[in-house]
Amino acid sequence: MPKLGKAGSLQSRRAIVHSLVHTESWAIDLSWDIIARFGKQESMPRDFFTDFVKVAQDEGRHFTLLAARLEELGSSYGALPAHDGLWDSAIATSKDLLARLAIEHCVHEARGLDVLPTTISRFRNGGDEKTADLLEKVVYPEEITHCAAGVKWFKYIYLRSKNPALDSDFEVSDESEAEVIQKFHETVRAFFRGPLKPPFNEAARKTAGFGPQWYEPLAVKAFSTE
Repeated sequence: MPKLGKAGSLQSRRAIVHSLVHTESWAIDLSWDIIARFGKQESMPRDFFTDFVKVAQDEGRHFTLLAARLEELGSSYGALPAHDGLWDSAIATSKDLLARLAIEHCVHEARGLDVLPTTISRFRNGGDEKTADLLEKVVYPEEITHCAAGVKWFKYIYLRSKNPALDSDFEVSDESEAEVIQKFHETVRAFFRGPLKPPFNEAARKTAGFGPQWYEPLAVKAFSTE
């Protein structure tokens, strides 16, 4: 994959927006996939479907707005090479809802929260206020809610395994939270290659419902004692 640059040139801005459009394209598919693949199979409550339909709608709107902006910049989706990391993760987690929620929503989407503020600043510094505003006022705040959905339903699935009668309007005790976090660490280490990459956007992640205890231990490689 070619380097995207820092939005200082038109070529770089096109490359970054193209990458964002591609990510939104995968995100649309994955939002519907989690519903179709796991919703009925895992006997998920109605709120699960509601949350991820909204995520899909948001991602579709992001795709449309960013693709239009890319055309305004003189390019179009498909004009440049694109990564398939999200789809690789989707295949790896295709049989495990906990893993899908952890990797797609609490790792990949959370990484988006970490880098978007810098991306926005780079567009502003490059004189592209329109793209910066689109990312800051539309994409960024809605992506926080998508991470929140991942955190919420990860907690639910794990806690329901302990209490099958768990209602979707559940509360989490400190003791249960610690167990959920331990399970999150185990899941990420099993399905995600390598450590998480700091620096982390602690404020956005906190708004999404998970603090440093969720992700900071995963920024260090786990060494086996065997």
